[in-house]
Amino acid sequence: MALTLYHGSEHIISEPQYGKGSFHNDYGRGFYCTESLELAKEWACSKGGDGYANAYQMDLDGLNVLRLNAPEYNILNWLAVLTSNRTYWEKSSISETAKNYLKENFLIDLNGYDVIIGYRADDSYFTFAQSFVANTISLRQLSEAMKLGKLGEQVVLKSREAFARISFTGSEKADGTVYFAKKTERDRNARQEYRKRVREQADTSDLYMLDIMREGIKNGDARLFL
Repeated sequence: MALTLYHGSEHIISEPQYGKGSFHNDYGRGFYCTESLELAKEWACSKGGDGYANAYQMDLDGLNVLRLNAPEYNILNWLAVLTSNRTYWEKSSISETAKNYLKENFLIDLNGYDVIIGYRADDSYFTFAQSFVANTISLRQLSEAMKLGKLGEQVVLKSREAFARISFTGSEKADGTVYFAKKTERDRNARQEYRKRVREQADTSDLYMLDIMREGIKNGDARLFL
């Protein structure tokens, strides 16, 4: 399976390097890409300046790929990975207990995977995840929130084999005055729509993080697949 991928950056990156990047990104250390040229340009201009959408071709055939949005996984699998890698979370006692519960019961071992495909938790989306862990929004509301703003998926290269499969095909400059504004607007619209839905659709019958912990809900429970 061949993919056209884009990586937004302040720099042209013709040779992605294995072993670079922060351990505290969504899925740990890796090379983060998207199939959307427009999103890559937004990410390239995330600090307000100009940047580049670097373009690549990659063949996934024969690679071990984890698709966190596949039907066999639920949003708590994604969230457990996020809680194990991201370092900044609210410090309430509920949040700490919830993070531990998620890691103990829903965390997927990423070792052995060459590529991971799943949500990107930037800006408002990380706030939505924090709100769920703190028990202030329900599982349904979190699932709906992740679909706002047309965030899309990110493709993360994790292994040496994955890096050996990616080929640089060029880059497009991203104008910071245009794409930083687009990123800001998308984030603002997602937050506004999310707040509107929470006000209009709050439902006490929904499943909250405290319910999940009290009832000992684990992988495979039908209530997790919304």
